[in-house]
Amino acid sequence: DPDIIFRITGWATEAGATECCGLLFGSRDHILSAERTANVAENPRSFFEIDPARLIAAERAAREGGPGIAGYFHSHPNGNAEPSPTDAAMASPDGRLWLIIAQGATSCWRAVECGALHGRFDPVDLEPVECGLAMAEQDRH
Repeated sequence: DPDIIFRITGWATEAGATECCGLLFGSRDHILSAERTANVAENPRSFFEIDPARLIAAERAAREGGPGIAGYFHSHPNGNAEPSPTDAAMASPDGRLWLIIAQGATSCWRAVECGALHGRFDPVDLEPVECGLAMAEQDRH
């Protein structure tokens, strides 16, 4: 769906001062869809935690042939559109995408070992395609 970013930005706007969050479905190099999930963090104005029950269900569905989890998204209502040190501490270096929305801006990052940002994230360019968003890794040099 080429309107994925538009939809996620709308969810972030609806969430206001609370961080919205959710799952990105597809593959390592292609986001096909997004799903907003509950933010169950103790302080959702400053942190996000995807509802663990929904995450487990999505992982199980992927193992059973459903859409794979390409990554996650969340908003920074009072920040900028890049991962924070807290995001880096939470992220596993599993190659999944982290899409971040803040004040109308959007950025995408891949969680990796020894990333360019906070030692955990490398930037990824998003390219709209007919059935979603394709990834184009940025040159780290």
